[in-house]
Amino acid sequence: MEQKAYEELKARIFDSIWRNLDPLEEEIENNEALPYDKLFPLLREMGAFGLRIPEEYGGLGLTVSQYIDIIAEFSKIQGGIRVVVHVHNSMASALSKIANEEQKRAVLPGCAVGEKSVAFALTEPDHGTGLDLGTTATREGDHFIINGRKHLITNSDFASHFIVFAKTKADKSEDSVSAILVERDTPGFTIEALPETMGCKGGEHGVLTFENVRVPVTNLLGEEGKGVYQLEEALEISRLYIAATSLGTAERAFDLSVEFAKERKTFGKPIGERQAIQRYIAEMGIDIYALRNMIKDAAKKWDSGKRIPAEASMCKQFGLEAVGRVTDRALLVFGGIGYTRKYPIERLYRDARLNWLEEGPPTIQYMVAAREFLKGYRWEE
Repeated sequence: MEQKAYEELKARIFDSIWRNLDPLEEEIENNEALPYDKLFPLLREMGAFGLRIPEEYGGLGLTVSQYIDIIAEFSKIQGGIRVVVHVHNSMASALSKIANEEQKRAVLPGCAVGEKSVAFALTEPDHGTGLDLGTTATREGDHFIINGRKHLITNSDFASHFIVFAKTKADKSEDSVSAILVERDTPGFTIEALPETMGCKGGEHGVLTFENVRVPVTNLLGEEGKGVYQLEEALEISRLYIAATSLGTAERAFDLSVEFAKERKTFGKPIGERQAIQRYIAEMGIDIYALRNMIKDAAKKWDSGKRIPAEASMCKQFGLEAVGRVTDRALLVFGGIGYTRKYPIERLYRDARLNWLEEGPPTIQYMVAAREFLKGYRWEE
């Protein structure tokens, strides 16, 4: 999107985030559910469902560099809303990369206006990911027969389509996993909700069960046996989005802490004049400044057509560590009152902890980055 048009769009979205979406926080936190009847019309009006969908399919076609500013702003308000926007855009964008033209035309225009949505069906309760998947897709004539279970599948309560990763070969070879598009109402496919989460209230994470689910072979996404490569690419860019989520949450906690440090007085002067509080503020600023510039560098590389496996994992890992430190220090600045719901600090603290787990825990990020460096990769401008 041309820069002037983007700046106008961003201003409209930011205004709607704070004027229309932020006031929904108390209702969502109390009910532990998202009011879709209120939320979805607002997201449609601001164009939030089509942010990363190409323009030829009805979306806004934002670059990654443009999108990260917007998802960071969503990350400053109630976390369940951010989860919906993040997963919807990440998976619609992933589908635009791996689907054929017919599949794109069938799904993406609906996604762009929030009438359809795609979820990422990878994680399993009984197996690992990648080559350790337990879900199978056995070829029978013109169909795949899918059996298995997935869990922690975000947006499963309303997604119309699922990118399901399954074994199309009964071994652990590099070409044994494939991606298949499964529609919500396919016979034999059932969805049940998992219990409520610690933070990001209202964001649904469900259990998917496949019992002899028959899916046309034409629902195969890309080439058979290329599933591991496809999931790695999808997770790679999504990790950068999670880093942007960490940035937005950290920035909100920082701004609230600075404001509170100026207003809160003890022994006749603002606590911001005390050296201990000043150190907390400075440390928070250091983390935010470093994370912001890491993300901008990685986004620029992706937009130029480069793969960023090391950068994405480093951004994701540093981001979760940074937002952890920032929300820790924010709680110390606020003291006991920050542990109550009087201020958003306690919610930001809880919401941020999902970032440890989305798109792989710290052990995965260290492994991916180290693997790239050991293969000889070095970052470039």
